[in-house]
Amino acid sequence: MKSSQELKKQLRQIDHKGYKAYKVLEGEYDFGAYRLCIDHVQGDPFATPSRVRIVYKNEIPVKFFDRPYRRTATEDALLRRLHGNLFRASKGGGRRGSGKSGLITACRTGQEVLQRSAMQVTPKEIEARIEVGFPAYGRTIAAQELEELLFDVLPEVAEQTFRMQPRLAKELESAVDLADDQQFIRQELKTQGLAAFVADGAVLPRESGVSQKKMSDAVPFQSPDSLAVTLELPHHGALRGMGIRNGITVITGGGFHGKSTLLKALERGVYNHIAGDGREYVITDASAFKLRAEEGRSIHGVDISTFISNLPTRADTANFSTENASGSTSQAANTVEALSVGSKVLLIDEDTSATNFMVRDMRMAQLVPDVKEPISPFIRKIRSLHRDLGISTVLVAGSSGDYLSVADTVLQMDCYHALDVTEKAQSLAQPLTEDEVQAAKWIRRPVPKREIEKIRVHGWDSLSLDRTEIDLRYLEQVVDESQTAALGYTLQYILTRLADGKKKADQLAMEAAEKIQKEGILSVTPKNYGAGPSAEVRVQEILAALGRYRML
Repeated sequence: MKSSQELKKQLRQIDHKGYKAYKVLEGEYDFGAYRLCIDHVQGDPFATPSRVRIVYKNEIPVKFFDRPYRRTATEDALLRRLHGNLFRASKGGGRRGSGKSGLITACRTGQEVLQRSAMQVTPKEIEARIEVGFPAYGRTIAAQELEELLFDVLPEVAEQTFRMQPRLAKELESAVDLADDQQFIRQELKTQGLAAFVADGAVLPRESGVSQKKMSDAVPFQSPDSLAVTLELPHHGALRGMGIRNGITVITGGGFHGKSTLLKALERGVYNHIAGDGREYVITDASAFKLRAEEGRSIHGVDISTFISNLPTRADTANFSTENASGSTSQAANTVEALSVGSKVLLIDEDTSATNFMVRDMRMAQLVPDVKEPISPFIRKIRSLHRDLGISTVLVAGSSGDYLSVADTVLQMDCYHALDVTEKAQSLAQPLTEDEVQAAKWIRRPVPKREIEKIRVHGWDSLSLDRTEIDLRYLEQVVDESQTAALGYTLQYILTRLADGKKKADQLAMEAAEKIQKEGILSVTPKNYGAGPSAEVRVQEILAALGRYRML
């Protein structure tokens, strides 16, 4: 390891040289209170900023990171603190010089609390990954400006962020106490047979279609008395809210009354949320998966015969593949992929579903007999999914009245107020045909090994492996661009390290997810994380992304 003075000397030696001379700075430097690691230097001032780590001696009491969920909460709080301090110290992230000169930032965070590669806490050290645009004028090194960043800005930021002091202790205690409460609710879901919990006073509507911050004048959620559950949380104390019981829950009501808003909150309830988000006590079974139709997606060797069989084309639906799925075949594939990796709760909105996959009314059945219809709709399977496989469903239905016949609980959203209308709905219900669902090997085709050299992330909804793009727009529980990067890294790890032409996609996804759970997201993230910082991803999204990779 070199000293900080050696770094300063090197900077002055390369001042005004061509930009590529910055490469000599790669290495580790002792700054006393911390180590500065320059892991990767950008090749051009207009390229992705250089990758730098601050490794600070850990002064944080062990109680703040003695369990995995507490560690994640602590890392998240530190990362938010670091991002704010960098923003202020660099005067709003202002740039000096050409390209990304002077840009200095940490991974941006949203409303969800996620394990991220950008911040890692161990008993001995705190390791923060940041991005620094090494300054230049044209393509000539501006060493004095970089010296200011590395010797003035970063030392001050490191001390403000990581030195243990009363204000930091208070922030961490607040974050960890909330994480304790959220973890307690997740455990109570299993104990009390619940698929989800929505606390009284939760604010579900968001500020806008492009903002996940809570709406300031929204109607707070209130549980119907018949569905109310009171939990005694470790820190918050008694908390009343709506318990959505395992089984089949139908959410109905008029348009714009809050049906989809409630479902959206449940979708994101698989993750913890920060204090003040409004949804911090909206907790959903961590395996819950949002299903929808997705015309045009690729499908590789998936057994959709439970829902679709006897196609006129004679395609084998027990080992179905296509590069251009229809609405019904895509939703069938999405369903069995979720089942194959252990999802216990399915979340569905009829507005984004294929109608012919979801229902088949009596008059249409009379006109077109079952022997002429390849699709056995979801409504016929939904009871067996719960009874025989333990799969619960939460479904938004504004017009499909047949689902009232299979529901255990019916909620009506009325001006964002939740009403339990189960008894009335059951009085209107008509008997329906039911089919059995049996557990199967849903994924049939092995995945071949493939070398992946380059990963690119195009926002939160798309990535590419080499030149093949993977469309993630319809994976609605991918909530962060860092998760998209993580999916890219994980797919690269699967295809180059795990795939052998024998293992199937669900097996590979579960192996990768288990590695991430045991060893952390860094275990599949390249050292220079060229596609950006990564954040934790679930096995459901890993398999979904792999299934949409057209080069399989």
